[in-house]
Amino acid sequence: MADHPQPSNHARELVKGAYDVHIHVAPDVMRRRIDDVTLAERFAAVGLAGFVLKSHYAPTAERAEVVRRAAPGASALGAITLNASVGGLNPVAVEIAGRGGAKFVWLPTVDSANQRQCRASEPEGATPPMWAKLQDDLRADGMAAEPVEVVAPDGTVVDAARQVFRLIARHDMVLATGHLHADEIAAVVDAAADEGVERIVVTHPEFTSQRVAVERQQQLAARGALLERCFTTPYTGKVEWDVWFRAVREAGPENSVISSDLGQPFNPPVEDGLALCADRLLAEGFDDGEVRIMTVHNSRWLVGAEALPDAPAAHRKADTE
Repeated sequence: MADHPQPSNHARELVKGAYDVHIHVAPDVMRRRIDDVTLAERFAAVGLAGFVLKSHYAPTAERAEVVRRAAPGASALGAITLNASVGGLNPVAVEIAGRGGAKFVWLPTVDSANQRQCRASEPEGATPPMWAKLQDDLRADGMAAEPVEVVAPDGTVVDAARQVFRLIARHDMVLATGHLHADEIAAVVDAAADEGVERIVVTHPEFTSQRVAVERQQQLAARGALLERCFTTPYTGKVEWDVWFRAVREAGPENSVISSDLGQPFNPPVEDGLALCADRLLAEGFDDGEVRIMTVHNSRWLVGAEALPDAPAAHRKADTE
């Protein structure tokens, strides 16, 4: 494996108590750097509270329960991503995931109409996502599913999506916007709030297929959505670090949550991701408090964990309501 930077001790301390709300680890349908039980042990060793198990293809709630029992030092949380492999906008799949304890519901990623249209536009030198090869294999074998449509051509959110949002609200899960287009994200944030969803996160708005403008990010934050800043998006060359930092600053650290999106065998260890990102932010001039809000307090609020004593007053209030 390639050599990677090592987090500073200061960064390690800053991110203690955080949840990494977006990781990809084994078991999975593609090769990963580490398995989930070993990762839980490593998270506990460095003082991280837990992680959300993301798969583009399979629900992970039952698997997360097994990990919590096998390695109770850090909390593994389950999720479901509404791609073709689970039936797309499938309310039954969401209901079962909710009953099974899943915490996150991602809207379509690899099977979103937006991702299908934009996958070929990687910047020169960027590391392509690992799922791209699997999607190519499925197409070659005649198993290319139709794109999962969340927003109709007239700009309205489809009824199936609204039903999914009501189930997310019922089970107090987090809605993540997946790989939708900026216009679709705006429509979804409004519709989900109308249906009672309380925790909404805009998935890596700087990602290649999305490129959500800073002004639009500010509008989404004003509507109550958190903006997810994935470490791998700039680290793998999909966006320049300066663009990523500018978005964080102009949309506001208080409206951002840092995740790693790690687990690929060619990228840094997953347990290093948040601290490595903290070091980058500190070098760019963000202060300790801003980094801790983005890595620790906002991630804990998203997953419904107890607020820590140093959390901002708004987080402590929300935790007791």
